[in-house]
Amino acid sequence: MACCSTKSLFLLFLLSAIPIAYLISLELAKPSTHVYHYHSSGWFRECSKWDDLNRRFLVSFLEGGVGQVSIPEKEDGGRYPPEAVLEEVTVVKDFDLAGNASLGLVVDRPRNRLLVAIADVIGNRYSAVAAYDLSTWKRLFLTPLSGPSDEKSFADDVAVDAEGNAYITDVKASKIWKVGVDGKFLSIIRSPLFTPKEWYKTLVGLNGIVYHPDGFLIVIHTFSGNLFKIDLAKGEEVKLINIVGGPLTFGDGLELISPTKLVVVGNPSGRLVESHDGWETASVVATFSGPRHRLATAATLKDGKVYLNHMIGMGYPKKKHAIVEAVFSA
Repeated sequence: MACCSTKSLFLLFLLSAIPIAYLISLELAKPSTHVYHYHSSGWFRECSKWDDLNRRFLVSFLEGGVGQVSIPEKEDGGRYPPEAVLEEVTVVKDFDLAGNASLGLVVDRPRNRLLVAIADVIGNRYSAVAAYDLSTWKRLFLTPLSGPSDEKSFADDVAVDAEGNAYITDVKASKIWKVGVDGKFLSIIRSPLFTPKEWYKTLVGLNGIVYHPDGFLIVIHTFSGNLFKIDLAKGEEVKLINIVGGPLTFGDGLELISPTKLVVVGNPSGRLVESHDGWETASVVATFSGPRHRLATAATLKDGKVYLNHMIGMGYPKKKHAIVEAVFSA
């Protein structure tokens, strides 16, 4: 998920330049793939992840907090039509974190918890990661990662390894924090490879991150489009993944849909990347273009299908958000 202060300014510029009539026409157009629409009280929803056990999307609030959008099974086994607008219900709202945004999410199924990246959007003076019990929504831990006396930082996305350690990307300073299964801060992963030579490519840095079951992390750098492999078994060794059909410029959220296939969300809406050598190299094999006026920011896997979270809600007073099925084509 990209740096929200930069992204928000870009959105305001983009939306102000688009005629209202054209926006309305885009919104009224029949979607080319299946969509889950839901009503929300907020304009911006940075990330959504599917909680298969409880049949709900979990969504992060740019104004802080987490909501759920329940998708009960239909008796006929079908899917809800786009005109069936669902409702978001707030499940997390921590008053001691007021003023900070909730950003990247990851469902840690073995430990029945949700991990959330938290950051000060405007000042970049506070970053943290929190864990919540998926059954009770009790906060299990809150680990501060940076404060006012540290370098400017922006906790953006989070991944969890097999032991329950969390890895949180810093989109501002291009580093990765490591936090133990119990919430104890452990270390910081840095590499010269994370810093492009061109100054303008450093404005939005390390972003989406996923854990691969073979014991390594995959992380994207948004403005350079570089994809990195971080081998945890080899002392957190960092390698640049050579991408055929890349770079993956403006890549935002990541979702690993199989050991060999990765979805990169951003602009365009979705790119399907495939590797057959353990992510030493990879290729862009297919793309998907969704509703561009809403801006895709994250991906999740639901019932074997890829769905893209879109950041911008439309309408007033209730804002209608869209989680769109991505059907990729070469």
